[in-house]
Amino acid sequence: MKILLVIPARYQSSRFPGKPLVPIRGPDGKEISLIERTWLLAKEIKRIDKKIIATDDMRIKEFCENFGAEVCLTSEKLRNGSERVAEALKMQQNEFDIVVNLQGDAPLTPSWVIDELINELKNSDYNVVTPVFKCDEVGLTNLLQDRKSGRVGATTVVFDKKGKALYFSKEVIPYTHENDMKEKQKQVYHHIGVYAYKSPALKSYLQLQPGYLEVQEGLEQLRFIENGISVKCVISSLKGKDFWELNNPSDIRIIEEILKRY
Repeated sequence: MKILLVIPARYQSSRFPGKPLVPIRGPDGKEISLIERTWLLAKEIKRIDKKIIATDDMRIKEFCENFGAEVCLTSEKLRNGSERVAEALKMQQNEFDIVVNLQGDAPLTPSWVIDELINELKNSDYNVVTPVFKCDEVGLTNLLQDRKSGRVGATTVVFDKKGKALYFSKEVIPYTHENDMKEKQKQVYHHIGVYAYKSPALKSYLQLQPGYLEVQEGLEQLRFIENGISVKCVISSLKGKDFWELNNPSDIRIIEEILKRY
């Protein structure tokens, strides 16, 4: 099976304009942009036949080409990363069976998580899969602190006993109060913003209109659920590593602290 990996990147983020180009300081003191760190992560994954960055901004395109990435320029009218990845797929001369959407704001995503998605997609009837992991006490504290401070940050998810996603939200779900956090932490799953699709499902995404839930939450994966397309949650292990995404400027410090422990 031929596999394409696409990193969608846009400059005009509503919460953090220019986010892909923001420098992240590593444990060696060297600053590397968010988008380049994500590209370096993509290069670690050996099973991918082609890797590209998809953007609608010439500044990002030129920046990424300077560090050796292949870049395709997509429409400015696209509403989210999945649409951008779908358009990038349409622009390819070769056919691909599986497409991986590696969001550009999660450079701490372990490479084995993407391998797990590919395996699940190859061996199941699902057309869309995405990784989740159980929150520990520190992670859940960060999630609750974001909400308490009014920051829209990470995503949580609930799913049925077979792993079929029921709902994704920017709220912490299921409901969790600080006082019963230790009891509930094993029940809260953090969603990692990576997706793997079978190509026909991704192509169909562009034909579907955003529904109320997608617009309300600002979560692109809800378009599949609102249209009756099942999304499988693959429970992943971080193998002792910490995880956080860059959604707001305040997340830079958290990610840099985690990198010091790598």
